[in-house]
Amino acid sequence: MHPVRVSIPSFRSENNSIEKGYTVFRIDVLMNGRQHAVEKRYSEFHALHKMLKKSIKPPEIPSKHVRNWVPKVLEQRRQGLELYLQTIIMENGVLPKIFLDFLNIRHFPSVPKTESCGKLSHQPVLLFLRDPYLLPSAHDAFSNVVIEGVVHGVFYPDLQPR
Repeated sequence: MHPVRVSIPSFRSENNSIEKGYTVFRIDVLMNGRQHAVEKRYSEFHALHKMLKKSIKPPEIPSKHVRNWVPKVLEQRRQGLELYLQTIIMENGVLPKIFLDFLNIRHFPSVPKTESCGKLSHQPVLLFLRDPYLLPSAHDAFSNVVIEGVVHGVFYPDLQPR
């Protein structure tokens, strides 16, 4: 399961004197246990679709033209847009930056699916090339001073360094 989940639970109509009425869709975004909401107009979904076509093959987007603005038709559009977003998430292991921007998600380095369990992942800070609990062999030309110091400090605190 992808660490990002989206739903469009509602929409509302906006009317003002400057431009004709339009519909705003509320998108609930859940990522790593944190939820936030963004509001987008259909024109923003359409612009996203055009941008996504440059990098991935997005699913079909609901029709741009709606003949009448009755609640039943708008509800169908809401469902279609919700399915559109969910399909992009399901079909792409790594989500495009433009998609994350659309959902107001900060960009995280991508982690392979096998490492991500829907929780915050960690990145290694220190990498050991061999077992750090074994002392370096005597024939090692460049012994690892850091590993040796840590092992001695933890397991042999009374032993003096070489």
